[in-house]
Amino acid sequence: MEVDDVSVREQLFHNKVREIFICVLLFTCLYILSYLILTHFKKNADYITTDDIEDATVNKIALWLCTFTLSVAVCAVLLLPISILSNEVLLTFPHSYYMQWLNGSLIHGLWNLVFLFSNLSLVFLMPFAYFFTESEGFVGCKKGVMARVYETAVVLLLLTLLVLGMVWVGVALLNNTARESLYDVWECYLPYLYSAISLFGVLLLLLCTPFGLSRMFSVTGSLLVKPGLLENVEVEMNCAAFEEASLSRKLNRGSTSCRISVNVEPLRMQFLGIQAKRIALQMRRRASPWQRNLFYPLAMLLLLALTVVCVLMVCFHVLELLFDETAMPRGMGDPRLGTTSFSMFGSLGAAVQVILIMYLMVSSVVGFYSSPLFAFLLPHTQDTNLTQIIGNCVSLLVLSSALPVFSRTLGITRFDLLGDFGRYNWLGNFHIVFLYNILFAGLTSACLINTLTWTVQRELIRAFGLHNLPLTVSRTTIPLKLLLDNGLSKIQ
Repeated sequence: MEVDDVSVREQLFHNKVREIFICVLLFTCLYILSYLILTHFKKNADYITTDDIEDATVNKIALWLCTFTLSVAVCAVLLLPISILSNEVLLTFPHSYYMQWLNGSLIHGLWNLVFLFSNLSLVFLMPFAYFFTESEGFVGCKKGVMARVYETAVVLLLLTLLVLGMVWVGVALLNNTARESLYDVWECYLPYLYSAISLFGVLLLLLCTPFGLSRMFSVTGSLLVKPGLLENVEVEMNCAAFEEASLSRKLNRGSTSCRISVNVEPLRMQFLGIQAKRIALQMRRRASPWQRNLFYPLAMLLLLALTVVCVLMVCFHVLELLFDETAMPRGMGDPRLGTTSFSMFGSLGAAVQVILIMYLMVSSVVGFYSSPLFAFLLPHTQDTNLTQIIGNCVSLLVLSSALPVFSRTLGITRFDLLGDFGRYNWLGNFHIVFLYNILFAGLTSACLINTLTWTVQRELIRAFGLHNLPLTVSRTTIPLKLLLDNGLSKIQ
């Protein structure tokens, strides 16, 4: 018996070491990827300076914290897809020797680590990075990096006390038991704080995702070559070439004349923009007929199909909520991977779930940056300051950490939440979950209908050349006969 107990303990120890190694390897890869992404967008002047070594050191430390936060956000996005695919792999290869490392303990550990690191980044690391870059050290103290660390720690401590006080007041108003649970911070206040943060992230996804689903059509259309009926690349390229030549002549005259030299810089920026547009149009003109006439319709049909499937799944989930209590989002203690599929259509349904989850995340990011409230956070290549990077990392972490709860609440997947993700207080409220599904289905349908009608009208107007009409002519009053006549004359 003692030999068996020793062997079992050794096996558990080896399994734990293997899980830690896999988690470290995964996080290292995500950290390197996140660092490459941030260095692609960051402004180099903030990190390469010879005048103030202290500021450069502070900015580098803040960049490392932002990289850690972004890697946690990417890992949070991959949580559900990895879990769903792992279950299907174990169902397909139940006795494979090479798949023994993939088990429920590893997946459960990943969920717990992401929950811990996401809350650590939101509550401590990102506020510390922001206050660290804004700090200068206390008055009368010796200047240096440690002086900034002390000031940041004091400010962060005061902010923590303020937030805990606000949560304590909220608990007092809701439960009338705040005095009894004043010292029970771990079991009372922190779950309320986590629930509030998750609810904020899910509400942000509710606002950004329907708008992003509608914006995906225009964003994808701008990246692909449209058919000849919808876009006349030759005419646009000729206009860009003429405008480029005109700006070039103005720049040549401005460089030789002192009187208008003050307008040279804006003209140069405009010239570079027109030149980039002309080069892009030349590349679009060289596109093959397959790219011009096949890829664009297929991409639009694929986006439309994914959006319609999302809406139909949410509508079906609304009916499930009315008749089946198990449709409510809930936590799961033991994942028990490899026992049954989480989709009624098997591996194909699981693959569709993964695609829909990733599509919803991309759409939410597009909708977030397209919103007028958050458009100022949109990063630019080699021109994003540190404050914007911190804001982007916080926003992406809030969206990504709420994605598993968002997907399970809408019924996109039946994979229940693991770890502390399933402990949110509002998940058991039927009215909140039901109203959330109704709002998402309604907002997405409204945005989709509005986008399709306006897109079809705009493309018809551009295809028939009526976008060049004077502004005094109301394009909404153009008769259908004029559209048909103009279109037939162009086709002939």
